[in-house]
Amino acid sequence: MDFKPTNGEEIFACRQCGDCCKGFGGTYVTAQDIGRISAYIGFDRDRFPIRYCEKSGSRYVLACGKDGYCIFFDREKQCTIHPVKPYMCKAWPFIEAVIRHPENWNMMANSCPGMKKDVPEKTLKKIIGSEKEKLHPPEK
Repeated sequence: MDFKPTNGEEIFACRQCGDCCKGFGGTYVTAQDIGRISAYIGFDRDRFPIRYCEKSGSRYVLACGKDGYCIFFDREKQCTIHPVKPYMCKAWPFIEAVIRHPENWNMMANSCPGMKKDVPEKTLKKIIGSEKEKLHPPEK
C-alpha cells in the first residue's frame, strides 16, 4: 500500500529528543522574537543580542551553549522559552527550505526521529505550505 499522507501529523510527530535544538547555524531571531523572549525572561531587549545571540551573516541566531545545544535548551526542562520560541522553532520541520529543496526533508529526517522519510515531493510541498499557513495565515 502506498503512503499517502494528507497532513503534518502524518509525516511528523515531535519526540522531544532535542536534536533540532543542537548545533549552530540556524535559529534566526527577528526583532519580534527578541522582544518576546526578552520580555519572557525579564531581560533588556537591547542587550539580548549581545548576551544570547551570535551573528550569522547580517542576522542574529540564538547562541549555543558549551554542550552544543541552544542556549535556552535544558535537558530536563527541554525548551525554557517554549511559549515564546522563535518562528523557526515553531515551524520545524515545515520550513521554507524544504519547499524550495524537497530533498532536504530526507536529510533532515536522518537526524530527527519524528520525521517520516520518502514523502512524495508534491505531497510534501502541499503539506508544508498548509502547515506554514497555520502559523502565519495570509494577511487580508
